Amino acid sequence: MINFFYEVSNFSIKNESFFSKKICMILKNEGKYAGNINYIFCDDNFILNMNKKYLNKDYYTDVISFNHSMIHNKKKKNNNFTKTYSSISGDIFISIDRIFSNSKRWNQLFQVELKRVMIHAILHFLGYDDQDKINRKLMKKKEEFYLNLFQF
Repeated sequence: MINFFYEVSNFSIKNESFFSKKICMILKNEGKYAGNINYIFCDDNFILNMNKKYLNKDYYTDVISFNHSMIHNKKKKNNNFTKTYSSISGDIFISIDRIFSNSKRWNQLFQVELKRVMIHAILHFLGYDDQDKINRKLMKKKEEFYLNLFQF
């Protein structure tokens, strides 16, 4: 189940069922399904407070995600344990202020930037990482792939 919550009064997603369906399609394509995913749309101050409180970071960001997926089993691979998830669950906080600012900065439509960030957070839940140049490039390709593949 995908839920949408609003901590801002000047924004709402017009067709939540469309967005839910597209996120579920991404998960299905990755061999997973939606558990309980919450998108919480907020402003810069809200996300800054979240960043300070939970991540000890003192700067604005476009998205913060908290993965609550349950580990359903562990596979032994090369003598290492690998977490595997069937269903994906978590909370995704998105700053509408940052999306708006970034869309202008990168000369992108607001709606496209919003969808990209929504996909980006889901990719994190799926185990993709963007902490180094190689993985950041892979994530960017995945974002583009899903934006195009599902006409998201």
